[in-house]
Amino acid sequence: MNVTETDRLTLRWLTVEDAGMILELLNDPDWLRYIGDRGVKTLEDAQGYILTGTVDMYNRLGFGLYLAERKPDGEPMGLCGLVKRDFLEDVDLGFAFLPAFRTQGYAREAAAAVMEYARDTLGLRRLVAITSLDNERSGRLLEKLGFRSEGNIPVPPGGKEARLFVADL
Repeated sequence: MNVTETDRLTLRWLTVEDAGMILELLNDPDWLRYIGDRGVKTLEDAQGYILTGTVDMYNRLGFGLYLAERKPDGEPMGLCGLVKRDFLEDVDLGFAFLPAFRTQGYAREAAAAVMEYARDTLGLRRLVAITSLDNERSGRLLEKLGFRSEGNIPVPPGGKEARLFVADL
């Protein structure tokens, strides 16, 4: 299901057919460094990740992480969407792109479209985002999108510190 689009991108629900891209993305060194190892090592693991995480969230909440595809060829580039985390009061904006699609404005374009969708379609008035303390690139992007830093918070499990960003929509 398509959720939203921009001049260059389509954002849509993930399906198990996207497992190859998910496997590649979740094993990218930057994903592992900044987001963490999700234990996704095979196509079957990636399918399970999609079904038990993202698809489950679509079914429960009506939103989740979306696949960002390039127009017009449908090339999968990464993820951008909304996550409801138990330890955060507000819905979290998340994004991650494969290395070939970084530094080209895709993440900013996708995130802005998801923020508009969150406000106009879902009726959300506030979003948060979290980054690892050393992920300066994502922090700068969030600030360009209108987020402001609210300091650091512990992230379960383990309570590792992360930077918390907040945006009023």
